[in-house]
Amino acid sequence: MRAINLADLVLAAVVAFLLLPGAELLMAKGQKPPEHEKPSKIADKLESNLALLNQWGKQPDVMQDVYKAAFNILAPKLNGTYADLAKDAGFQSLCSSNGIARLGGPMLGSVTPDGARVWLRTVRPAKVTVCVTVDGVEKSFGPVESTLASDLSAVVAVTGLKPETRNPYRVLVDGKPIAIPDDSVIVTSPDDTKPGKVRIAFGSCFHRWGLGNGKQADLIRSRNPAALLVYGDIAVEDRCHHVGYHRADYLMRDFQPAWQRLVAAVPVYAIWDDHDYFNNDLSGIPPGYTKADIDAVWGVWRRAWNNPSYGFGDEGKGIFLRTRIGPCDVIMTDGRYFRKGPDGGTLLGNEQMKWLEAQLLDCKGPFIILSSGTMWSDYVSDGKDSWGVYDPAGRERIFSFIEKNRIGGVLLISGDRHGARGFRIPRPSGFEFYEFEPASLGGRKGPPVARKEWNTQLFGIENTYAFGEFTIDTVLSDPEVTFRLISEDTKEIYKLTLKRSQLTPAIEGSMK
Repeated sequence: MRAINLADLVLAAVVAFLLLPGAELLMAKGQKPPEHEKPSKIADKLESNLALLNQWGKQPDVMQDVYKAAFNILAPKLNGTYADLAKDAGFQSLCSSNGIARLGGPMLGSVTPDGARVWLRTVRPAKVTVCVTVDGVEKSFGPVESTLASDLSAVVAVTGLKPETRNPYRVLVDGKPIAIPDDSVIVTSPDDTKPGKVRIAFGSCFHRWGLGNGKQADLIRSRNPAALLVYGDIAVEDRCHHVGYHRADYLMRDFQPAWQRLVAAVPVYAIWDDHDYFNNDLSGIPPGYTKADIDAVWGVWRRAWNNPSYGFGDEGKGIFLRTRIGPCDVIMTDGRYFRKGPDGGTLLGNEQMKWLEAQLLDCKGPFIILSSGTMWSDYVSDGKDSWGVYDPAGRERIFSFIEKNRIGGVLLISGDRHGARGFRIPRPSGFEFYEFEPASLGGRKGPPVARKEWNTQLFGIENTYAFGEFTIDTVLSDPEVTFRLISEDTKEIYKLTLKRSQLTPAIEGSMK
């Protein structure tokens, strides 16, 4: 198990110090940070990003040079875009002379029984083709063009594969093969119309420092999950409306070898929380900002991930989604974009809440994973920013809706509080929800992991790199799910098996 060492703590303190004079202190006054920073501050932030980029091992000099060049183009501009990189002759020359045709990817997403989507970010507008080996024969998909309007990203749909098969692939940019991680493979999900088994990994709070942890990334990959669900505080760190910095942080994510290996083989589904939305505990349209500011952040997110959908799309925005992975339905909520009011306000907003209720009724699988960026329970940090404190009426509406409609198999997952914890949530009816909160992908120390009065707690850890995992078996007459909390050194920290019958509300009046 890798505890955080002194160097990590010093680095975190330095980064926090560099951020304090800008966005966070000004936000306390309801003001925007300055639109243009001094060159010295930009240089300081570059150094902090480079330190994190090299935290898990020194990157090749050429990749550091490319990152520095990109950062110095993106950072000075509040609205810096990847188009600026495409138009910069010096940056293009640096990439061309070193044979670099991509800035990120391949990243898998939107997996189905017959395919998946492959995301790639190129150095300049280009045509992206994915070649997949199926039964010994290579088939081509695409090309799809990356454009200035798409932030140089392209998403290629791969279809026509068979369920639960391994399909090696390679990627071409403008007809030329590019170097991608070894053993890049599309593994299709199980047939979602039949009983079966599926494994899904999940967690939150990678932050920027956990993305390069090769030990954890390779362990997740080695366990062959059908997907990885990440829901908040993943790659961008407190950049508010400065989308130039947002894009620079995503480049740092995509330059990490550990991240590259992981997402080239495991489909990723992602939802934001406060730090990658704007800043700590911020939501909606923060004081001093505008809808154009949050929509600019949405636009960066939309092109940095590979989800099957993004909220209400270009018109209504938000990033919530519903999908199906084998025999399991997955609903990931957006607790930031639509949130309104101080404590006692609405966390999802009315339209997303109605959407959620409709999706819950429509789910056909024996299990439903329901994610929230912040905690469903309200124990830790006195419930700060949690459902139980911020929007207890909204939480009650969801829980009562599930009970009233006898929607079975709901598994609550959450994040935000560093460390990992789990809770039972008893209901007046006698029914109990189960919440799993592995906010430990970044291995950080957080609030207290346990207290004597938390008599419904299942487990609690901190200062440890760990991820959550559900193994779902719907072949059984009473389908079951096994939760595991697994540390980077393969230790099974906690395990719990639940049957669907335990997760199904009883008929009203039948419980004592």
